[in-house]
Amino acid sequence: MFKLDGLCNNQQLSTAIELVKEMEANKVELNIVVYILVIEGLCKAGKIESARDLFCGLSSKVQPNVRTYTVMIQGLCRHGLIIEAEKLLREMEGKGCSANGCTYNTIIRGLLNKNDTSLATRLIQEMLERGFSADASTMELIVDLLSKDIVDPALLPLL
Repeated sequence: MFKLDGLCNNQQLSTAIELVKEMEANKVELNIVVYILVIEGLCKAGKIESARDLFCGLSSKVQPNVRTYTVMIQGLCRHGLIIEAEKLLREMEGKGCSANGCTYNTIIRGLLNKNDTSLATRLIQEMLERGFSADASTMELIVDLLSKDIVDPALLPLL
């Protein structure tokens, strides 16, 4: 696992994928953490389609968990694919995997970075209804956008 983590962190993703395929071929039972490492590495390297392909193939191997979904949502947001990120959020919940505070903060930051304050506000309300709160980086982004008159001040009481 440490070798795989090192490969992904050093953007040696083709080697990391080969290693995973080799382990699968040798019937090594891989857990979700292995796939999360590779998906996250692919997303960070801008290989969002490869990350999406790996993610979509997971259910035949292991079930994605909240961390897997959050990593994929973060990758989609990072590459401006906000609609897909929101669809994935709904899909995860439809499959019985509940979003956590980190998941909500990830997608809300993505929305705010794209100035989609309408959907961000709805998700903040949803997040609060589920008992989660904005983290420091989300709050910082909201304050920054408020100072630039990009975000509606009505958003503040929600936080």
